[in-house]
Amino acid sequence: MLSHLFSATSVLYLLWIIMAQVAGQEDREKTTALKDLLSRIDLDELMKKDEPPFSFPKTLEEFEYAFNENGQLRHIQTGEPFVFNAREDLHRWNQKRYEALGEVIWLACLSLPWKNSGTESKVDATDDEPRSFIYLSTDALTNPNKLLVLIQGSGVVRAGQWARRLIINQDLDSGTQIPFIMKAMEEDYGVMVLNPNENYLEVEKPAKDSPINSPAEPSEEPAEKRERKDEQESKKKREFYEKYRNPQKETETERIPIRENTSSEEHVLYVWDHFVSKAAAKNVFIIAHSYGGLSFVELMNQREMQVKNRVCAVALTDSAHNIWHQETSKGTQDWMQQCCCNWVSSPEPLDTQLEPMLPDCPRVSAGTERHELTSWMSFESIFRFFNEVLKTKEEEEAEENANVVTTRSGSLKNKHQDL
Repeated sequence: MLSHLFSATSVLYLLWIIMAQVAGQEDREKTTALKDLLSRIDLDELMKKDEPPFSFPKTLEEFEYAFNENGQLRHIQTGEPFVFNAREDLHRWNQKRYEALGEVIWLACLSLPWKNSGTESKVDATDDEPRSFIYLSTDALTNPNKLLVLIQGSGVVRAGQWARRLIINQDLDSGTQIPFIMKAMEEDYGVMVLNPNENYLEVEKPAKDSPINSPAEPSEEPAEKRERKDEQESKKKREFYEKYRNPQKETETERIPIRENTSSEEHVLYVWDHFVSKAAAKNVFIIAHSYGGLSFVELMNQREMQVKNRVCAVALTDSAHNIWHQETSKGTQDWMQQCCCNWVSSPEPLDTQLEPMLPDCPRVSAGTERHELTSWMSFESIFRFFNEVLKTKEEEEAEENANVVTTRSGSLKNKHQDL
C-alpha cells in the first residue's frame, strides 16, 4: 500500500517538474518575443508629435491678449502673463508663435505714443522700391530749439521699441520708447524715431521648376566640395525631422535690400543727411542703445564736423561702440568725453561713476545688470543730463553775448573820445 502511494507521489512530482519546465520555457519564449518586438519599435519615433501648422492670429485680440492699465501683457480670459510653452515639446512651433505675437504687438504699439499728437510718418524711399520709414513728430523739422533722436539696438525690434522681451514679459514702459517720446513732447522737443533694423523686404521665393522640366546642369564644383555640401544638407534634413513626424515646411524667402538702408549704420547716416541736418533745431539730442551707439559713432566718423556743430548731447545705454575698432579720430574722442555719457549695465547704484574702459565718453551705472533694461532704468537721469547740458550751453552763450556787447560798447566809447 505504501509502495503504491510512494510511486503515485513520485509520478505527480515528476509531472509537476515537467510542467514547470514547459511553463518556464514558454515564459522565456514570450520574453524573447517581447524583446524582439521592442527592438523593432523606435521609441523616439513614438514620442514624436505632428507639428501644428504655422498659422497664427493677426491681431492681439485674436491671440486673446491685451495690455492692462499698467502696460502689462495679460491673457484676456485668465489674466495670466504670456506663456511661451503653449504646447509642450513643440519648441519650434512655440518660437514661431512668439515671433508672430511680437509682430502683432509692434503693429499694436505703433500708434500709442502718437495718439492726439498730430504726428506723421516719413517714408525714405520711392514708390517703386522696398522702403523703410521713421517717425517724426509734427514739429520735428520745424522746432527751432530742441530735437530728440532715438536710435534702438539691433535685432528684431522695430521703430519705437527697445526690447521685445520686455514688452511681452514685463511692460510697455520698459520695453518701448513711448515714455521717452511722451517726456520729450512734454518738454517741447521735436522727436525723430529711427528704424535701423528694417533693412530689406522679405518676399516669398517663386516655386522652383520640376527637375523633369529643368534638368540640373552638371556642377563645376570639386567633388570633395559637393560631398561636403551634400553632407551638410543631409544633416540639416536629419535635424529637421528628428523632432516631429510631420514637420511644417517653412516658406522659402529672399531679401531685397532697401536702398541706402541696408544696415543700421547706413540708416542712421541716411536719416542724418535727409532729415536731421535739415531740421531747424539748434540743439539736437540723441539717445542710442546698444548697437545704436556703434551706429552713432560711425555717423561721427562720416560727418564729424556736422555732428559737432549740431548735436548738444548724446546719451548712450550699454553702447556697443568701440573707438579703436571703429578708428575714430582724436577730435571725436575728445568731443565724446565732453558731450556724451554712457549708462552701462552694472551692479552699482544708478549714476555711480565707473572706471573708463576707453578714452571716450564717461561711463556711469544704469542701476541694473540686465542689458535690455539699461535705457528704461536711466530714463530720468538721461533727461536730467540733457537739461544740465542745455542750461550750461545757454549760460555760456549768454555770457559770450554779454562780452560781445561790452566789447562793442567799449569800442564805441573809444571812437567817441577820439572824435
